Amino acid sequence: MLTLENVRAGYGGLTALDGVSIAIAEGDFVSIIGPNGAGKTTLFKCISGIVTPAGGSITFAGKDILRVRPCDRPHLGIAHVPEGRQVFPNLSVLDNLEMGAITEAGQKHWAQNLDYVLTLFPVLATRREQLAGTLSGGEQQMLAIGRGLASAPRLLMLDEPSMGLAPTVADQIFEGIASVRHEKKITILLVEQRAVEALEYCDRGYVLETGRVVLSGTHDELLADDRVRKAYLGM
Repeated sequence: MLTLENVRAGYGGLTALDGVSIAIAEGDFVSIIGPNGAGKTTLFKCISGIVTPAGGSITFAGKDILRVRPCDRPHLGIAHVPEGRQVFPNLSVLDNLEMGAITEAGQKHWAQNLDYVLTLFPVLATRREQLAGTLSGGEQQMLAIGRGLASAPRLLMLDEPSMGLAPTVADQIFEGIASVRHEKKITILLVEQRAVEALEYCDRGYVLETGRVVLSGTHDELLADDRVRKAYLGM
């Protein structure tokens, strides 16, 4: 479904991605782990169009998305849930979810998707008229994920969904993500520093360090790899 080949990108003369190649099959759950500054967020921004790669190619469902305007990429079925949540603080929970449903598919399935999101994260149902900026960090993360789901995506990209959250709240977020994967069969691409959870749920994973893929494999292969166990799992 999604293929990146030799993608290079950077900022102000600094290289963030240096020849990254990744392949994601439809329906897969793929996790990308790595230290701060490895290029994980830049990778997502290249896919959604916030950053223009300096080289390489990115195809989604057979389409060269580097030729597609960033504003049009959600209409292909790509939903980007950004690092730091970035909800619209002065809009209500319901309005934030409606902002996600800007795609044709999102409009068509709005009622169904709204019901699903409010069932997945019941706290949002009780706060649907509340301003998003007054929610807790965990609730805002649930809202950001719900906003992504409101677009009826084929690919859901989640950038550091546990960032800044208490462990118990982060666990709730990951349980919600796992439910989405099993119930909706959406392809999921996850960037996450909590490597244990990232690898626990994925079908396949990539380790990104200093802008390069240094290791890739299936769920079982990465969990068994001594380098991953030592550097990321504390074993």
